[in-house]
Amino acid sequence: MFRFSSPSLRHLLVISRSHPTPSPFRRAIATGLAMDSIKVHDSLRPGQPVSFTPIEKGKVSWYACGPTVYDHSHLGHARNYVSTDIIRRILLHYFGFDVKFVMNFTDIDDKIILRARRQRLLENEKKKNYTDAELTELGMAAFRAYAKSNLPNLVESADGPLDLNNYATRRDATYGQVLAGGTLTGEGKPGDDEAKLKMHINNMTAAVAAIGSKQIFLGAEEILLPYFDSLYKETLDTSDQTIFTSLTQLMENEFTKDMDALNVLRPDVVTRVTEYVPQIASFVERIVEKGFAYEAEGSVYFDIAAFEKAGNTYARLRPESRNDKALQEEGEGSLGKSLGGKRGAGDFALWKKSKPGEPYWPSKWGNGRPGWHIECSVMASDVLGSHMDLHSGGIDLAFPHHDNELAQSEAYFCQKGHEHTWVNYFLHMGHLSISGSKMSKSLKNFQTIKDALASTYTARSMRIVFLHGRWNDGVEITPSMRTQADSWETTVNNFFTNVKSLLVEANDTTAALKNGVAGISINEAKPVEGLLADLEQAKKDVNTALTNSFDTPQVMRVIADVIRKANIIIGSPNSKSELPAIESIAIWVTKIVGILGLDANAEAPYEGLGWASAAASADIDPATAVQPYEAVYGSVLSDAKSLDLPASDVLTDLLSQSPRSEFDSLVKTGIRDPEQLGLPFIRATSKLRDELRRIVPSVGSELKASILSLSDRIRDYDLTNIGVYLDDRPDGQPSLIKFIPAAELISARDEKAAREAEKAKAKEEARIAREKAEAEKWEKAKVSPQDMFKGDERYTEWDAEGMPTKLKDGSDLPKAQLKKLKKEWDRQKKVHGEYLTKFGGT
Repeated sequence: MFRFSSPSLRHLLVISRSHPTPSPFRRAIATGLAMDSIKVHDSLRPGQPVSFTPIEKGKVSWYACGPTVYDHSHLGHARNYVSTDIIRRILLHYFGFDVKFVMNFTDIDDKIILRARRQRLLENEKKKNYTDAELTELGMAAFRAYAKSNLPNLVESADGPLDLNNYATRRDATYGQVLAGGTLTGEGKPGDDEAKLKMHINNMTAAVAAIGSKQIFLGAEEILLPYFDSLYKETLDTSDQTIFTSLTQLMENEFTKDMDALNVLRPDVVTRVTEYVPQIASFVERIVEKGFAYEAEGSVYFDIAAFEKAGNTYARLRPESRNDKALQEEGEGSLGKSLGGKRGAGDFALWKKSKPGEPYWPSKWGNGRPGWHIECSVMASDVLGSHMDLHSGGIDLAFPHHDNELAQSEAYFCQKGHEHTWVNYFLHMGHLSISGSKMSKSLKNFQTIKDALASTYTARSMRIVFLHGRWNDGVEITPSMRTQADSWETTVNNFFTNVKSLLVEANDTTAALKNGVAGISINEAKPVEGLLADLEQAKKDVNTALTNSFDTPQVMRVIADVIRKANIIIGSPNSKSELPAIESIAIWVTKIVGILGLDANAEAPYEGLGWASAAASADIDPATAVQPYEAVYGSVLSDAKSLDLPASDVLTDLLSQSPRSEFDSLVKTGIRDPEQLGLPFIRATSKLRDELRRIVPSVGSELKASILSLSDRIRDYDLTNIGVYLDDRPDGQPSLIKFIPAAELISARDEKAAREAEKAKAKEEARIAREKAEAEKWEKAKVSPQDMFKGDERYTEWDAEGMPTKLKDGSDLPKAQLKKLKKEWDRQKKVHGEYLTKFGGT
């Protein structure tokens, strides 16, 4: 059994961790490192990573732009928030910072207003009693309005108005090149413009089918929504803000569920725009009072010219984009286009006058609502103050959102003659692209996180994909990237499984745990060699990578490399003597993958070996946890005793062993890991099965068959069903016990059974085909050569041997044909002779 030198060491081998998170600073893995050795890619200072120096030593204040909660989150969001989570975890649990992480939910903006308002209008329309003719007329009006707004080239044609019949022809003639994968210009690769065009075409194509089948509310929603909005938006009573909050509350809950499913740590503080509107109005008033903003027609705009005249810098993140009209308009929102009174083309709204159909709050300028950018300035400053360490978000937010945040916040806080630093470092996550186009809700070219986790990814596999790319680089997921990630995960899984199996076989904790080898500092002066030297180098390499702007691709390579070196030793004859070093590597890898968030069931400080189990994390009752293992042992023991086994001291001992007492001892030590608690019963089962297999050659055929049947059942069903695999080894070596998720083992077993069934089916079909061919052969051979041509209507006369002499028209057979028939006659004579020999007859 496992023996522990002290209570504090007992928990080190526990495969699951359920400890409360300790002080991050005290639990930093990089013991003794200077905090100022960290470098980060800072968008305020583009180029090479710069030194990271927090405002307060050992602490990090961080504001992250959260989602606009109007629809389900997609893989692009996963890329952003998982990458953010990885950096946060590294700061917390590797470097030991006390991180205060704040994230907002944008629960009111133009996208939310449009989505919620249009959905309410659509619901209202569905309640009306339209006739089929009226529905068709309604659908066609929306169809043509959508085309005019989004695909005008389809509307303008000499052959009459656009209708359901000519739509496909015009579509293919006008946009066939794009639909075939080309670009609008005919040059380069397709991007966002082509993706948006395809989205509009898909909406139109779906509408054609829906209108044609008189089911417009089941397929033409995307063209109906803007049409109804244009007709009825001003009829809604927007003093009832549940029109909007019912959508945002639902989507916020869905986002939180998605993040939990991805093992993303929840924020320390969550803010919502609708909870900050009075503070936002006051914040805007202060900027106006300082001369950096002005009111116009009920809206308030930031005055870029005044800001720069005072000695401040605008567009510090993306100076090259400051005059990009498309980005400016996107930042103002689709509902802000009709607002007027701007002094400068780049001036942006701090407060928007609410128009009919929009939610509103009172202010000194009249009823209105916050501009997009001001929200984050107010919420971040309220929680973190006038100066913070980190601000982060997707790269698409750099301009205008983050540049405008910086400007208005610095305008609010700056003192006369002194430029204010609101954010020390800006971290921008690279976006996720599909076929060269950014994954986007507005482009409708996305897969939701929920769908991805249900079909394509696990939370771990998705995170591994992102870890293989730099957080600040764009990512396009390719088959080769998925293959690389899957291979890495398999390598780590197999390594953990094999190391735990070797430890079970060794039947004790090793010196690695007893002597604390796993905790050797990367600055340890004690000389080491062999695998321990490889481990120390890996620790140094990981530290170098993480201090170099959180270079996780390099970390993944280092882990794979040190595992490769350990696997070489595992496969060598001296693996037992190197087991302490192998175990040390496994414990260190466990800690690093825990820090990276790859184990949803693990908690800091990530002590243990291998992936944590959900059951252990739940800290279930030991008797409940061990029940499946004890049940299997009881069943196997009973079945073994029912066999007429030969007498032997070994079998007698095995049939009378008491794993329950060993289990009770483990419980007393405080162990709660189901796998470890189940080990006494699994080990007893494995030993009994090994002995049964050993005596097989010496027993009779009937007992032999019974033993082999029981042995296979134990391995393939009893243990497989509870997540245990027995790896049978040659030369009388005991089977290796491997804990592998039951679902994986059952799937592998079922796949093997399916392959064997398919193989058996093919074998049976081949047997039947052979028998059929054999029967047909002898049936044909049964005919004597003298009779084989008789009855053939092509011939009218035959000689004494049965060879044809006259054709149907009375003419003699040509010599060439007669020669050919004679060969057939000779072959039949041979096989007929074989038939007579085999079956008898004359």
